[in-house]
Amino acid sequence: MKLTHIAPYLDIFPLFSDRQHLLFNNTLPIMGEKSDPGKFGRRGFTAAEMESLAAVCDTILPPLSPEDSAGGGEDDHPNKEALRSFCSASASQPLFLHQTVELMLKRGFIEAVLVVRLVLLLLSSRFGTLLLCGTHCLVPNWPFVERFGSLSLEKRERVLQKWFRNRLLFPIRVAFIFIKVIFLFCFFSWIGPNGDNPAWEAIQYQVKAEDNESSYVPKERPLEKGMVDTMKETDSTLPETIRQKELGVTFGSKHDTIEIKCDAVIIGSGSGGGVAAAVLANAGLKVVVLEKGSYFVSSEYSPFEGPGLSELYESGGILPTVDGNLMILAGATVGGGSVVNYSASIKTPESVLREWAEDHKIPLFGTQEYVSAMDVVWKRISVTEKCRQESFQNQVLRKGCLNLGLKVENVPRNSSENHCCGSCCYGCRQGDKQGSDRTWLLDAVNHGAIILTGCKAERLILEKNMNRGVGAKKMKCSGVMANSLNGNISKKLHIEAKVTVVACGAISTPPLMIKSGLKNRNIGRNLHLHPVLMAWGYFPEKETSDLKGSIYEGEILTSINKVVSYQDSEVRAIIETPALGPSSFAAVCPWISGLDMKNRMIKYSRTAHLLTIVRDRGSGEIKTEGRVKYVVDKTDKENIVAGLRQSLRILISARAVEVGTHRSDGQRFKCKGMDEKAIEEFLDTVTAEDGASSLTEKWAVYGSAHQMGSCRIGENEEEGALDPNGESWEAEGLFVCDGSVLPSAIGVNPMITIMATSYGISTGIARRKS
Repeated sequence: MKLTHIAPYLDIFPLFSDRQHLLFNNTLPIMGEKSDPGKFGRRGFTAAEMESLAAVCDTILPPLSPEDSAGGGEDDHPNKEALRSFCSASASQPLFLHQTVELMLKRGFIEAVLVVRLVLLLLSSRFGTLLLCGTHCLVPNWPFVERFGSLSLEKRERVLQKWFRNRLLFPIRVAFIFIKVIFLFCFFSWIGPNGDNPAWEAIQYQVKAEDNESSYVPKERPLEKGMVDTMKETDSTLPETIRQKELGVTFGSKHDTIEIKCDAVIIGSGSGGGVAAAVLANAGLKVVVLEKGSYFVSSEYSPFEGPGLSELYESGGILPTVDGNLMILAGATVGGGSVVNYSASIKTPESVLREWAEDHKIPLFGTQEYVSAMDVVWKRISVTEKCRQESFQNQVLRKGCLNLGLKVENVPRNSSENHCCGSCCYGCRQGDKQGSDRTWLLDAVNHGAIILTGCKAERLILEKNMNRGVGAKKMKCSGVMANSLNGNISKKLHIEAKVTVVACGAISTPPLMIKSGLKNRNIGRNLHLHPVLMAWGYFPEKETSDLKGSIYEGEILTSINKVVSYQDSEVRAIIETPALGPSSFAAVCPWISGLDMKNRMIKYSRTAHLLTIVRDRGSGEIKTEGRVKYVVDKTDKENIVAGLRQSLRILISARAVEVGTHRSDGQRFKCKGMDEKAIEEFLDTVTAEDGASSLTEKWAVYGSAHQMGSCRIGENEEEGALDPNGESWEAEGLFVCDGSVLPSAIGVNPMITIMATSYGISTGIARRKS
């Protein structure tokens, strides 16, 4: 195991020891920093705010007596001592609190952080506690009001429950969801010096951190010969390193820019950008790829959830919509989403292709050329359609469907039949998954392409188009201005190119185009997210021993069930299995009480989850970087409900002893001894509520791992941001090759569709430029 997999945490006492907790003060270091008096107060929360935060976190995950935690299944637990330690431990220790603060400040919207700090500040005073907690803080003796931190655990718990339910207190509710998500994420993703977390033993989670032994693991870094890691360079060394890659480099007139000339610059290296790079480089063009993320090979991926999310995902895996109602997962590394996805390689449904070709009038999707492109993509990324050993969650899905007479389809994957990597969402440590980093980008580098990592596009270079021919566009794109994310490089990169391809993904491409001055009204609109809600079922091993494994083990996604309308046979939703490490599991679980939270975590390893994914008819927008706006459409909610109910039936049929949803009220159903009537009555209560920021008593937080359509192709400027060739309606020489070009949502995992579409667009570019 590499030391880089473990952050330099504080040298503190064992997590669950009986030693006295450290005291809070403004000089306590954050994430391993040396103590600097006053520094913490400048960059973090005040001592008063920290005291309130400690009280809140102690309520979210409190110490419990053995009697209280008996519902966690101690009789069947293989390590009773670890279980008792976990149940009796308070999670509100300084280490976790300071990590929570740091992550809030790093990842949270400024308005969310301000609301959290205001609430915590109010709770640190008697008047503020009275204002927010009402009669719960009243006592018979002077001064008759207690501060929140002085209230008993029972009172604090009742206050939090009130906040989570009361629709009039929704701003406070959103603030405490923010705290709950970040705090639990930090607690369960913490890694000690020995690469472990004492809570993991109690929840029966194990990480295999030993060196990889798979024959698939490369002995070298395959892209290294074409790689320039700007994070390792300086102003003085970067130009020479680029020259060594046989690129023309000069300095700007004031020596404030490094100027690079090439035939094509591609911004982004994911499913779309990787394909475009390979096609254009193979056509003889000198290609430069810009990627803001870093390059990793299989042996360098962390087996741990925290580092995996931080290193490979946009915003470290914590990217909510502006209202906090939906959480977005998007890849941000060399290879993009193809590095962190579940390997699902599903071709574009024929019905969707007909819709795009006929209703949206985009010729590409009605051609044999597009069908051939999907075949080329399948072959290049080595798609297989069988799996030799299904994971626990996929066994549950398949068994439940078979018992109900529902059809289960195998999911094609860009990995071998023997692939069994439960941590592929943090990068495939077996080196089996054939993402863009191991296929298309390798092809591009072998044909002379150069990849600049740690390099972020700032704006496109748009000029007035001097070509006044018929159909000429007003502007012409001549490249991109970019910055290295390395603080040691002050010079900007001016990359001059005949062709510019934007492939940043559907949540990053529109902000770049808008910031550059493009005005088409479709840029940033029509954003589709495939909104997701989950159902869960608990399968204790002693009662369901035929279902082997744990939630975090084995191939993530190998089976799929479609929820079909009885009226018109239309697919309303699809049901798949997710990857959920302990911190993600804790973050998405609804908080009902401290006892309930710990009992949920004790059952973690055998709690199967099923995703309901819908092809959203509604859409959102992304105009400014990191600020996604999205409201789940009414029809989409109805389809999600149909998916949730079918998911619950599947879980019950697979012999779950308890099932439920992630609705805020902790909706659940004990299955033992229940007849069909009781089951149907429960299913009738299943709903898809509005988000946490709504004025409703019950609410839900949605998820998304697929983003599409925010810079879509259209038959004209009114219908799309791009013409049918994938070129901007406004600027000649500017193309887009990522999920944002798709005319609408797809309804299935989009990797193959994005790759095939990029293949079609980039093949057209190569044909015209050759």
